[in-house]
Amino acid sequence: MTQDIQKLISASLIRLRTKSPFFATLALFARFIPTLQHQTAATDGKDIFYNPEFLLSLPPAQLDGVLLHEVLHAALLHVPRRGVRDPILWNFAADIVTNGIIMQQGTFELPGGLRDQQLEHLSVEEIYEILLQDANKYKEMWESGHAGLADLLDSSEGLDEEGDSISEARRAALEAHWRNALQQAAVIARSSKQGTLPAGIERELGNVTTPQIDWRSYLWRYLVQTPTDFTGFDRRFIGRQLYLEALQGESVIVYVAVDTSGSIEGKQLQLFLSEVSGILRSYPHLQCELYYVDVEAYGPYELNPDRPLPKPQGGGGTSFIPFFDQVAERWDGHAQAVCVYLTDGYGIFPDKAPQLPVLWVVTPGGMNLELFPFGESVRLLTA
Repeated sequence: MTQDIQKLISASLIRLRTKSPFFATLALFARFIPTLQHQTAATDGKDIFYNPEFLLSLPPAQLDGVLLHEVLHAALLHVPRRGVRDPILWNFAADIVTNGIIMQQGTFELPGGLRDQQLEHLSVEEIYEILLQDANKYKEMWESGHAGLADLLDSSEGLDEEGDSISEARRAALEAHWRNALQQAAVIARSSKQGTLPAGIERELGNVTTPQIDWRSYLWRYLVQTPTDFTGFDRRFIGRQLYLEALQGESVIVYVAVDTSGSIEGKQLQLFLSEVSGILRSYPHLQCELYYVDVEAYGPYELNPDRPLPKPQGGGGTSFIPFFDQVAERWDGHAQAVCVYLTDGYGIFPDKAPQLPVLWVVTPGGMNLELFPFGESVRLLTA
């Protein structure tokens, strides 16, 4: 059986070379290890483990798809990117991305497997946030055995002794290994007859090479600066004469807008506002004005950590203009201030950028961050 399965894997890798130089190059960076511990196949982030009987049962097109599925999980760093997220939901999210890339090629098959064409263009982190809203449904699918290939990503491998998170040393080694592989694969793909990267890969390369930054980190960077934070200070504020010395003696106004046009989940809204409230509780020099906005701006409400949040208003369409108009009327042009807008990004923007710095906090599945016409945008991720 050993020789038979090795011949099958070799033949599959040869077929990969004819179908995609990019995928074939990535596969060269993986070891394929037989095991009886898994019913199908799995990866620990570097090596590919497979059950010989399972692979022998597959027709060639499905064998190619399964091996590529595992290679992509490893190469796109789905193991170290999980962090402390729920492993079952993360498996589903990673499979949606991986299976989407495979099926978009039009030359591979998979023996079942989860696919969601409405979500597969998003990052794994975004898809995870969306699945989290219906977590019980996916956990029931997992327990009932209807997860398809969702168990292929074995993200419990490589965890530390407590099983909490992958070690920093292992994370760094995996990232270095696969980023080198991805770079070499991209060079070979672009120099081949095809001359292009496979469908869906360009986007994922950006997700791998540009690590996701927690939205809280952005909020803290914008709203909280102390003398010890000087090296991380946003240089755009310096151009507006917003210096650290001023922050110690003056209040900073934070204008917070929450899109209430119906596309923002209540859980996300509460999470966001509670985080801002926590920041205000720790730093009394911050003065926060809250607005709920659809096609009108409702407010301002004083956001006080010691008081309950005002009931959201809205439900109509989405226009970002009323909020910025209100801020322009209320800001005296001298006080240090910043605007923070929680939205999915789909709405009418002002023709001119406001004078104040703007941080867009964009919900999972919302508009491409690069499409925001001004300010800085970051995805609302919870882990």
